[in-house]
Amino acid sequence: MSLLIVGTVAFDTIETPFGKAEKVIGGAGTYASWAASYLKDNIRLVSIIGEDWPKNELQKMNLRGINTDGIHVVPNGKSFFWIGKYADNMIERETLATELNVLADFDPKLPPFYKDSEYVLLGNLTPAVQMSVVEQMSKRPKLIVLDTMNFWIDSERDSLMEVIKKIDILSINDEEARMLSNEYNLVKAADRILQYGPKYVIIKKGEHGALLFSKEQMFFAPAMPLSKISDPTGAGDSFAGGLMGYISSQGKTDFETVKQGLVYGAAMGSFCVEDFSLDKLQNISTQDIAKRVADLKTLSQV
Repeated sequence: MSLLIVGTVAFDTIETPFGKAEKVIGGAGTYASWAASYLKDNIRLVSIIGEDWPKNELQKMNLRGINTDGIHVVPNGKSFFWIGKYADNMIERETLATELNVLADFDPKLPPFYKDSEYVLLGNLTPAVQMSVVEQMSKRPKLIVLDTMNFWIDSERDSLMEVIKKIDILSINDEEARMLSNEYNLVKAADRILQYGPKYVIIKKGEHGALLFSKEQMFFAPAMPLSKISDPTGAGDSFAGGLMGYISSQGKTDFETVKQGLVYGAAMGSFCVEDFSLDKLQNISTQDIAKRVADLKTLSQV
């Protein structure tokens, strides 16, 4: 079973109440791929970078089973760069600078062997880019998951709605769910979004966990209480990678499988926040993951 991930591979400079990291590895595609790689092999990453991207980081990806043939390297180009600062609550953040660089001209072209991928994760990019990837697939994937954000909901709603009709799972946070549905109550918001076409809706609530909805069922996955949170950047992308890594490893897309995927997603997201950049995600073991998943399941037992 192959997993295709489309998302940014980038640099970040991050400041939180617990420290600062200057121009470190980031990007939604990077976090998602690393998180998924502990649960699934045969991962295919699509992105764009400049020649400033460290070659050893691509080598690390390859060693983790992440195929990088779909990453376009722009000669003399500069990679996407984001600078942000988090408030004391580690939830609110301020964007200090965004340099799109090569991302401004991102027009993904899938390598031929990527086009038969059975599972697809569409990271938070323009709806046009997301639709382009869907249309390049040689056959309908077993499962397509889409992540988006308030900016696209507000500025490109019509285009986004067209992509949503093509996917199976929409993953958004509570604020975005309310924006997209025009419903404040999250149960009503999920019900409205399900009418747009997805089979499942995941509503993320940060440190308060995540909700999974289908037309018939609902599930809540708790977030892991942590004594140390250094950097929330990439937590949602690591969650998505863990979710898709688990689901694609099982070869099933029923509610029970997606429900278990939510727990694995929560586990991978919790590792991500414990250190800056990929410092934690690149240094965990399958035993660490198994224990974190078991701890999360214990939290939700009565």
